[in-house]
Amino acid sequence: MTLDRARQFLAIQTNFGGGYNANSAKLILSEMQKEHGQAVVDQLIRELNLEQVFGFEPGTHFENGIAVKNRNSDLPK
Repeated sequence: MTLDRARQFLAIQTNFGGGYNANSAKLILSEMQKEHGQAVVDQLIRELNLEQVFGFEPGTHFENGIAVKNRNSDLPK
Protein backbone atom coordinates (compact mmCIF):
# COMPACT_ATOMS: atom_id res chain seq x y z
CA MET A 1 0.00 0.00 0.00
CA THR A 2 1.32 3.44 -0.85
CA LEU A 3 1.65 6.20 1.73
CA ASP A 4 -0.91 8.33 -0.13
CA ARG A 5 -3.44 5.49 -0.22
CA ALA A 6 -2.94 4.84 3.50
CA ARG A 7 -3.55 8.55 4.19
CA GLN A 8 -6.81 8.38 2.24
CA PHE A 9 -8.04 5.28 4.06
CA LEU A 10 -7.02 6.63 7.48
CA ALA A 11 -8.71 9.98 6.78
CA ILE A 12 -11.95 8.11 6.16
CA GLN A 13 -11.59 6.21 9.44
CA THR A 14 -10.84 9.37 11.44
CA ASN A 15 -13.87 11.15 10.00
CA PHE A 16 -16.14 8.47 11.42
CA GLY A 17 -14.25 7.77 14.66
CA GLY A 18 -15.44 4.99 16.97
CA GLY A 19 -14.25 1.51 17.85
CA TYR A 20 -14.79 -0.23 14.52
CA ASN A 21 -12.94 2.54 12.74
CA ALA A 22 -10.09 2.34 15.26
CA ASN A 23 -9.78 -1.36 14.42
CA SER A 24 -9.68 -0.55 10.70
CA ALA A 25 -7.01 2.08 11.36
CA LYS A 26 -4.95 -0.52 13.27
CA LEU A 27 -5.08 -2.86 10.28
CA ILE A 28 -3.98 -0.09 7.92
CA LEU A 29 -1.14 0.91 10.25
CA SER A 30 -0.12 -2.76 10.61
CA GLU A 31 0.24 -2.97 6.85
CA MET A 32 2.25 0.24 6.76
CA GLN A 33 4.43 -1.07 9.61
CA LYS A 34 5.28 -4.19 7.59
CA GLU A 35 5.89 -2.41 4.31
CA HIS A 36 7.44 0.90 5.35
CA GLY A 37 8.51 0.73 9.01
CA GLN A 38 7.93 2.55 12.28
CA ALA A 39 8.98 6.00 11.05
CA VAL A 40 6.16 6.06 8.48
CA VAL A 41 3.63 4.87 11.06
CA ASP A 42 4.73 7.60 13.48
CA GLN A 43 4.48 10.16 10.67
CA LEU A 44 0.89 9.11 9.89
CA ILE A 45 -0.08 9.20 13.57
CA ARG A 46 1.18 12.79 13.84
CA GLU A 47 -0.14 13.96 10.47
CA LEU A 48 -3.66 12.65 10.95
CA ASN A 49 -3.86 13.40 14.68
CA LEU A 50 -4.50 9.73 15.44
CA GLU A 51 -3.35 10.24 19.02
CA GLN A 52 -6.35 12.44 19.75
CA VAL A 53 -8.84 10.52 17.58
CA PHE A 54 -7.96 6.92 18.53
CA GLY A 55 -5.32 7.23 21.27
CA PHE A 56 -2.47 5.91 19.09
CA GLU A 57 0.80 7.43 20.27
CA PRO A 58 3.92 7.81 18.13
CA GLY A 59 6.13 4.83 18.92
CA THR A 60 3.16 2.46 19.07
CA HIS A 61 3.97 -0.71 17.15
CA PHE A 62 1.21 -2.28 15.04
CA GLU A 63 1.25 -5.97 14.27
CA ASN A 64 -1.60 -8.01 12.76
CA GLY A 65 -4.13 -5.34 13.66
CA ILE A 66 -2.98 -5.10 17.28
CA ALA A 67 -1.50 -1.94 18.78
CA VAL A 68 1.40 -2.45 21.19
CA LYS A 69 2.42 0.66 23.12
CA ASN A 70 6.00 1.79 22.79
CA ARG A 71 8.05 -1.36 23.30
CA ASN A 72 10.87 0.53 25.02
CA SER A 73 8.66 2.31 27.56
CA ASP A 74 8.90 -0.58 30.06
CA LEU A 75 12.67 -0.80 29.93
CA PRO A 76 14.62 0.50 32.94
CA LYS A 77 16.30 3.87 32.41
